[in-house]
Amino acid sequence: MCGLAGFIFTQRTNPVPLLKNMLESLKHRGPDDHGIWVAPNCKFALGHTRLSILDLSQCGHQPMVSVSGRYVIAFNGEIYNHRKLRDELSEVYDCEWRGHSDTETLLACIDTWGLRNTLSKCVGMFAIALWDQKEQELTLIRDRYGEKPLYYGNVAGDIVFASQLSAFTVIPSFDRKIDTNALAQFLRFSCVPDPYSIYQGISKLEPGCYVTFDKLGRKREKIKYWSLSDTILTAKSNAPIQTYSQALSNFDTLMSDAVQNQMNSDVPLGAFLSGGIDSSLVVALMQKQSMQKVSTFSIGSNSANHNEAQHAKEVARHLSTDHTELYVNDKEALEVIPKLAQIYDEPFADASQIPTFLVSRMAKKQVTVVLSGDGGDELFGGYNRYLFTNSWWKRISRVPLPLRRLVAASIQGLTIETWNRLFGDLLEKRFVNPGQKLHKGAEVLTSRTVDDLYFGLVSRSKEPEKFLSGGVVPESLFSTIGDTFRAPNALSSIEKMMYRDSLSYLPWDILTKVDRASMAVSLEARVPFLDHRLAEFAWGLPVEYKIRKGVGKSILRDTLYSYVPKELIDRPKMGFGIPLVEWLQGPLRDWAEALLSEESLSRSGVFETLKLRRIWSELLKGENLGVDVIWSVLMFQSWNENVRSNLNGSACFE
Repeated sequence: MCGLAGFIFTQRTNPVPLLKNMLESLKHRGPDDHGIWVAPNCKFALGHTRLSILDLSQCGHQPMVSVSGRYVIAFNGEIYNHRKLRDELSEVYDCEWRGHSDTETLLACIDTWGLRNTLSKCVGMFAIALWDQKEQELTLIRDRYGEKPLYYGNVAGDIVFASQLSAFTVIPSFDRKIDTNALAQFLRFSCVPDPYSIYQGISKLEPGCYVTFDKLGRKREKIKYWSLSDTILTAKSNAPIQTYSQALSNFDTLMSDAVQNQMNSDVPLGAFLSGGIDSSLVVALMQKQSMQKVSTFSIGSNSANHNEAQHAKEVARHLSTDHTELYVNDKEALEVIPKLAQIYDEPFADASQIPTFLVSRMAKKQVTVVLSGDGGDELFGGYNRYLFTNSWWKRISRVPLPLRRLVAASIQGLTIETWNRLFGDLLEKRFVNPGQKLHKGAEVLTSRTVDDLYFGLVSRSKEPEKFLSGGVVPESLFSTIGDTFRAPNALSSIEKMMYRDSLSYLPWDILTKVDRASMAVSLEARVPFLDHRLAEFAWGLPVEYKIRKGVGKSILRDTLYSYVPKELIDRPKMGFGIPLVEWLQGPLRDWAEALLSEESLSRSGVFETLKLRRIWSELLKGENLGVDVIWSVLMFQSWNENVRSNLNGSACFE
């Protein structure tokens, strides 16, 4: 994987020193090589840091100029089908290949077929900066699902772009003014949603889009070259009628092909293995197609109720992989927390960021590329909210709202810990942390519509504006996020949830978490489930093939059972337990208190200090209903203090 940065500049006479500093801040994304290209006849500069994966020679050096001399590219990502694209090009492309990198293939395709046609043919993950010397224009491009990040904006009259925000913070003229609407949505979702960044004037390029600027930095157009909505409607109208057994066979073939394509690497490769359905299936298909033992990595907790490492080990033993596991104690996990602000480069508060970084750091000691099982839940109906909607919402919605509110208040009258003690032995046979599930369910009971139900389930804070100072009222969710949550009318309630998750939770949270954690240690993470051809197949399937008899991801489960015994897979999903409340009340208390002090909150200038101090005080007394808000505020405060201290930049996280 790599990092890229550059700008169209208006005043600067020598852009190289600044661009070198920007690239230095991205060195962890590409420690193996770096390059700078400056346009000879206009004010444009492009830089690249390289993590060498394919063609380790100088033939893969970037920025790279096309054979025709028209295009210059800085490319972050992988084109998994680039060999097939080379074969297709051979009929019309008569130049000799300099090497075997996918960057060279991509440039030749653009030179031959044009950008739009090339993107339609590419299977991969990518963020691209493309300079057209003939038209004197810059085009920034992001992959279909948003696996790779790309930020851009106007900084003191210059159009600046980069893989991460740290590259912007080294620019002396950069105004680090916080976007309070983005901050409000961060408190809601625990991450900053596209197209916003935490800074005013800086945007994330949305997945499946490209944007073009002329040589003067004037924005010409933003094009959505791939639409999930259109893909879904096409998939549903063109999907062949197939039995469940036929669907199983077709899925196995498609998934095997996606995994095989993503195993192409000139450096050591492995996989994350949690022992769950998605990662186990990816590893099973890797091992089926590998002549050597696949390297697999899992992370464990000493908590019996929050530890899948033992199950991952059993799956690894059955598949005969070369398995490595790390059992993390509190001390090791806690040591990561002060680094999170620098690792994630923007406020990010999904606590699973901690184990994701730890397993990435462990894997990097042996491999440079890993495959991950992310994306399976969104495509094949894996989240509990889908199952709840399918099984209970129609029944619950018939109960009068006042009565539902009364029941909800009764449930929330007892703390999460109390519910865990009362019903833990009974409910934990199906759910981990049943008290938390009951409290979340209580919020669901007060929903008026299935849309309210969804937003309640995905919102960490339903009224984030009340924690912000200055009377800030964020824009409405729909106007802030655009069309993300407007699902096609033809979809069922469950499919609308899956659609929204695919366009929001997946890129904003999951893919951001994986990218930043892996890139912090210069590890490339690949996601086979997000091969867009597999996604098209998934959306063409009936919901009943995904959720059968109250069980999600049925087609994945039944495929996996042909590789791994059923008894190794069928169990409640646990993951890696993060005892946030216990940590905040104990070993993290001094750290948290410093960030939540009146002085620190006032220095930030964005929060309602008294409200947050009250929630913090209640949490210390054992009331943990506000832990999500507190953790989000702590992550923002830690990030903000990091920026204020000018600590962003080149860092080693190993």
